[in-house]
Amino acid sequence: MWGSEGKGVISIVIADLTIISFFANIFVGSSMSYFASKFKVEQILPFAYLWSVIIGILIPVFFSFNHGSEYSNYLIVLSVLSSLLATNVNLFVGQRNIKMFNLYTVLQQIIHIVFIVINVYIVKITSVDSYFIAQISCFGLLFLVSAFQVLRQCNFKNISFSKEIGSKLFDYGWKTQLSAFLQFLNNRLSFYFLEYFKGIVSVGVFSVGIAFSEAIWTVSRSLSVVLYADVINNKNSNDAIEKTKVSLRVSFLITLLFIIIMLLIPAEVYSMIFGKDFNQTKEIVLFLSPGILAIAVSNIIGYYFAGINKLRILNVKAIVGLIFTVISSFFIIPKWGIKGACVITSISYCLSSALLFWRFYQITDFHIKDFILSKAEINLLLKKVLKK
Repeated sequence: MWGSEGKGVISIVIADLTIISFFANIFVGSSMSYFASKFKVEQILPFAYLWSVIIGILIPVFFSFNHGSEYSNYLIVLSVLSSLLATNVNLFVGQRNIKMFNLYTVLQQIIHIVFIVINVYIVKITSVDSYFIAQISCFGLLFLVSAFQVLRQCNFKNISFSKEIGSKLFDYGWKTQLSAFLQFLNNRLSFYFLEYFKGIVSVGVFSVGIAFSEAIWTVSRSLSVVLYADVINNKNSNDAIEKTKVSLRVSFLITLLFIIIMLLIPAEVYSMIFGKDFNQTKEIVLFLSPGILAIAVSNIIGYYFAGINKLRILNVKAIVGLIFTVISSFFIIPKWGIKGACVITSISYCLSSALLFWRFYQITDFHIKDFILSKAEINLLLKKVLKK
């Protein structure tokens, strides 16, 4: 719809939004989930809401000085609303209300698409602006609905800003976000190297392959969140490890299935859907496949370590992947372009994932059955799917 250049612009703005979210998530991310069962909502929610507004304004303004201000107003509104919404959604996770978490995760995609259709075909906004206006409308609507659900359970007389609680939120939050930010750079740094060496059009083409990767990871992330909610509320370490292994093999097999399906789709189909500029999409997915599978499984282990407050290994694995990405990008992307970015990304994912596997299997025995579902687990999974 917006061509490879338009998709490139969207990719860069969304990448900026993701960077901002890492700073915002110090209070609105995992710390909200982790402490939801340890403190009252009225004691942690004010910190998250206030932090969302402050960070959502300051960092986009700073970005506008570095690479233009054409879309900075959109970025400010998106930053504030996405952080406020994330606060409420992560609170649901900590309260083990996974149903609400899943609902809002799905609604973000559906409502965004609905607003894009309205903007393009009814309001007749065909520029890239329609994408950002639709996303703002989506975040705003979902925040208002979720805020109503959260705030109706609160006693406003008990709202307070405790220095001790704020300190605990910050301490846990910055440690988890350091790991997440380093992993983001590992995931997205190729965008910036591609833009610098090959131009914005290359970013647009490459971004479609990355978008498919992240779509495949939806299952892994959903399983990870469910596991995280269990682990932070579970005092039995052996039980937590066994649940991690079950989630691990489900994620491995489902991700492998999705990758096979995507590779079976003819390249012409991708060109027909996205345009002639995207005839490399199948090839991009192929090069990314090993890394996609590695991250899908290591996500599960990463959330286990976050749930037991063992955050150092998450930082180490992200740094290993990041160092490889930075060093190799300077040599490979100028020569091989998009293909080089795919190879670098995939190897980086595999390296960082291997480190997590090594650490996890230091505390438990490795068995090949960790990656194969038993008949009982298949039946249980089918029952859950059929119920839904």
